[in-house]
Formats: sequence, C-alpha cells, structure tokens
Amino acid sequence: MCRQGGWGRRPALYRYFAGRDDLLSALIRDAYDDAAAATGASAVSQGARGCLHTPADAYRAWAFEEPHRHLLIQGAPVPGHVAPDDTLDRARAVLGPFLTIFADGAPGAQVAPVVAEMTAWLCTDEAVGAWVAEYAPTAAGDTGKSAQAWAGAVPAWAQLHGSVGLEAAGQYVGMGHSGATLLGAQTEMLADAFGLK
Repeated sequence: MCRQGGWGRRPALYRYFAGRDDLLSALIRDAYDDAAAATGASAVSQGARGCLHTPADAYRAWAFEEPHRHLLIQGAPVPGHVAPDDTLDRARAVLGPFLTIFADGAPGAQVAPVVAEMTAWLCTDEAVGAWVAEYAPTAAGDTGKSAQAWAGAVPAWAQLHGSVGLEAAGQYVGMGHSGATLLGAQTEMLADAFGLK
C-alpha cells in the first residue's frame, strides 16, 4: 500500500499522517469519493427504470476494480477507529444519484411502510431533507416526493451492498449464476416496487 500510494516504506507514511487513524480516515474518504464518482457518472437518458441500473452497475464495477477499498468502506468497522464527521457526506454522495431516480416513481403498497418511515424522518431531520433536495431538486419542498426518493434509495443501497458484498466475498461461487444477473433482477424488482417507468 505504501508503494502504491507513492509513500515508499511504512515509516514514511508518518510524514503525511499523524497515525493509523488519520491514515484510515484518508483512505476511507478517498474510497467514498471514488465510489461516488462511479455512481455519479451515470447517464440519465433512458427513463427511471433504465437509469436505476446504471449507478448500480457502476458501483458493482467499482467494487470489483477496487476490492480492498470496497471492503474498507463496506466491510466490518476497523476496531477503535472513529470515522470523521465528513464521512457521512461522502457516503451520502455514493447514494445521491439514486434519489433522483426514485423521486418520480409511484411506490406500491409493499413499500408503503418504508415511505411512511422516511416521511416521518424527513419531518424531523432538516439535514436529510436538504440532502435529498440537493440530489433530487424536483422533490425539493415536497415531503411526499422527498420521502419517496429517500425510501427508494435506502433499499437500493441495501440490495446493492448485499448483492455486491456477497459476490465480492466469493459467496456466489458454485451457485450457477452470475452476480451481474442477480443484481439486474434485484434492480428490476425494486423498480417494480417503486413504479419506475
């Protein structure tokens, strides 16, 4: 890692970082920024349903190009390390492109409880509302659309993290299916649940 980062040997790291936690924080920030760049580069041209596949596939591709960095931000927390406050904004940037996609859907009854919980959260946390408005400007000022966007993005993230994480950990080996095929099917089911066209 030291050589790849251009820092030479391990002791040279401490010219740049005060200690392990500062180094981990920098690596985590960088990984989130790159994951956000991958999901944010998605084109919004083929309708919401088609657009949903783009950031999902981009995140999966990033995770396989950068498996150690993916594991750093999505694996088990590093014991004793407290993530810096700005990590939340960086993590939200990875999820942000999904908000725009779900803002104009028509959620079905099966996801109504999630929409209701997100509506309650938006009514009590202005920061979440501002974040949703940043990525889904068409939902700004509309609690229903904002909650719908947030309610779609959270299960999208859970499905994406679960499916990509299992595949990256080798859990699909010998199961007879491609991780890309499974992620595509899960993405379609989510699009159905949220009435994406």
